[in-house]
Amino acid sequence: MSALQKNPLRRKSAALVSAITITAVLIIWWAVTGMHGIDPLFLPSPGAVLAKFAEVWREGYVDATLLQHLAASLLRVFAALAAAIILGVPVGLAIGTSTIGRGIFDPLVEFLRPIPPLAYLPLIVIWLGIGETSKIVVIGIAMFSPIAISTAAGVRSVAPNRIDAARAFGARGWQLLLHVRLPSALPEILTGVRIALGAGWSTLVAAELVAATRGLGFMIQSAAQFLVTDVVIMGILVIAGVAFLLEAGVRLLERWLVPWRGKL
Repeated sequence: MSALQKNPLRRKSAALVSAITITAVLIIWWAVTGMHGIDPLFLPSPGAVLAKFAEVWREGYVDATLLQHLAASLLRVFAALAAAIILGVPVGLAIGTSTIGRGIFDPLVEFLRPIPPLAYLPLIVIWLGIGETSKIVVIGIAMFSPIAISTAAGVRSVAPNRIDAARAFGARGWQLLLHVRLPSALPEILTGVRIALGAGWSTLVAAELVAATRGLGFMIQSAAQFLVTDVVIMGILVIAGVAFLLEAGVRLLERWLVPWRGKL
């Protein structure tokens, strides 16, 4: 267990330092823009960004409200995440438990892992067209590798004495996999999901470049084309805020599903 997990006072101190850091950045931002040291075209003030947030929330931007853009992006990310989990967990289990599985899937995962989404985006568009499927597939590929690799690492790290104890009670094959290996690997799988969500949000903007009409990435790109910098910054902050909330949600899910993590 880490020192932060053991000491609540240290956790509160870390949170306080984070709050002070964010406040300091906002003050510097406000001071620089308030002194007119930077043209608003390049860096609008926090007040201007906040006002634009309220305006886009009420009236929308490029034929959709902020909530509609957000809903479109979340739908793509969660659809891609579901596909990545459905495919990535079995592949990770195969890599971690089978020599044949490792030989088949490990090279494929390692091939996909370092490739940036923009590299295979044109190929996905050629194969699947410019509809929603291609966007979800691009985001899903970015999410797939972290989940598969984390699952494989979790399966490999299962303590041998747990497997031996289960075998002593007659567990074999699928029973070992479902009742010992998979539950023991669950903390690492959830860590992979957290990493995958970050990769998915990073890929979102690239995916929404292709014939999208709604989405946070589409909104940011549209605003950038017309030099509407306050909308660009607002969109970036919304993506960061949603990513933070999703990260917090996965952490809460982790505490509920694997409360023993760090205590064994």
